[in-house]
Amino acid sequence: MPVKSRLVLCFFATAALSACGSPGVPVPPSLELPKPVKDLRAVRKGDKVVLTWTAPTLTTDRHSIRNLGDTQVCRNPGEAMKQCASVAKAPRRPSEQQTQSKSETMFNDELTPSVLVNANPSSVFFYAVIVPNSYGRSAGLSNQVQVPAAPTMPPPSDFRAELTAEGVKLTWAPVASALEVPNVRFSCRVYRREEGGKKDEVAGEAPVTGDSSSTLLDRGFTWEKTYTYRATIVSFAGERSVEGDDTATVTVVAHDIFPPTSPTGVQAVFSGPGQKSFIDLVWHPNLEADLAGYNVYRHEQGAAPTRLNSDLVKAPAFRDENVSSGHQYWYSITAVDLRGNESPHSEEASENVP
Repeated sequence: MPVKSRLVLCFFATAALSACGSPGVPVPPSLELPKPVKDLRAVRKGDKVVLTWTAPTLTTDRHSIRNLGDTQVCRNPGEAMKQCASVAKAPRRPSEQQTQSKSETMFNDELTPSVLVNANPSSVFFYAVIVPNSYGRSAGLSNQVQVPAAPTMPPPSDFRAELTAEGVKLTWAPVASALEVPNVRFSCRVYRREEGGKKDEVAGEAPVTGDSSSTLLDRGFTWEKTYTYRATIVSFAGERSVEGDDTATVTVVAHDIFPPTSPTGVQAVFSGPGQKSFIDLVWHPNLEADLAGYNVYRHEQGAAPTRLNSDLVKAPAFRDENVSSGHQYWYSITAVDLRGNESPHSEEASENVP
């Protein structure tokens, strides 16, 4: 082998041996700081604030978390936090400590009277959480969320629901002492839910007056279905609102047993000279939304009324062509709704056939 080639080979061999002995780039140890929570959510109902978030599973340097400490719950009135104003701790559950999958965590914070009385009712409470490692160290605050700071009232008492022909009549007792808070007003909101449904609908609202019982008429339901109703008092402060606690639910079976009102203004007029004899009947139309039609009844002196029509009469008019000369007839009309409920008879109208 030429001398030059042997020298090159020795150079590369020496370089390779030197590389085997070098320690490489140093890697810093993991700080084991859990990633800050990014999906904190808050819902206030009455004096309870329900916080939910997903517990972190990775550290800030993307290692799996081995152990977490107790989460700190932070609350601050009026303005966002720069550091935690801790109010409570949310201990980790064993099942959450042992899993590496996402875990939904929930915590209830109670807004005590002493907390609410010192807060601006038109303002908000800011919430955040801090999730530390087992050494109590963290990577900082979560995202911050807000709930209204307005005071709430207990639910109205003696909440009732009664089915009537006009709709479901909802009543409750007077609110004994409506809170007098500057720039805050109160309203009683009633919710309706169909049996088997998963979503509530607002049946209506009525202002809280404090001096008399309140009534609300719900016409937004569908007959022949079953519903539950509940009521809550809502506090309004500017553009923000918060609901108080709910009444117990009451159930209404919306079975329609209510007939339409009796038709009015019935008139009977004979026509006959030069043509076949008949008696025309007219009356004022009923205005019920569920009206299906009318029945026409006739009788002679001392006899019971019999129905003249086989099918419901759709318009407020009828012609009786089955009349005989020398007879007097008495007529009455009933209204029938879509569920077959029939009204009482109207006042009678009579006519003679010459």
